[in-house]
Amino acid sequence: MTAEAPCPWCLNDPLYRRYHDEEWGVPVHDDKVLFEFLILEGAQAGLSWITVLRKRECYREWFAGFDPARVARFGAAHVERMLQDPGLIRHRLKLESAITNAQAFLAVQKEYGSFDAYLWNFVGGQPIVNRPRQLADVPAVTPLAEQLSKDLKRRGFRFVGPTIMYAYMQAMGVVNDHLVSCPRHKICAAMQ
Repeated sequence: MTAEAPCPWCLNDPLYRRYHDEEWGVPVHDDKVLFEFLILEGAQAGLSWITVLRKRECYREWFAGFDPARVARFGAAHVERMLQDPGLIRHRLKLESAITNAQAFLAVQKEYGSFDAYLWNFVGGQPIVNRPRQLADVPAVTPLAEQLSKDLKRRGFRFVGPTIMYAYMQAMGVVNDHLVSCPRHKICAAMQ
């Protein structure tokens, strides 16, 4: 790999590359975006992330622009309609969990003032900057992801296992796992 090569996992698709170059690893403090990715990461369970990225706009439409207050009020009829749309990952438990997670998300916001305050408290408000040299250096799960997963489950969240939560922390910039050879590593490391 050359000195300024992007992370190799994003090279096979322009959508993936745009996501890598513009979003992945950027520290997020916007509750709406934090909720969006909580839903999308849960939908990804067992699938490839590119599958989710390709369906993201459809999710945005069905999930009211990822407004947790609106999603929390969705009922069984809304789930049944969503199950008919091939633009979504048509998995009943994942779709129902998005509603449950919206309700739990609102409870966390009420308790902490924002989901942002809750999430970033796990890392003292500062991103963890790792220095992986190759993809094999990037773990699938960490003790911190296990701790976050356990706490979210205790609060009623679903589809928030430790592997999903580690991917979520990477996506939201709580953890910077860009390879050190990737130009985004230094850019994201400079962000708070």
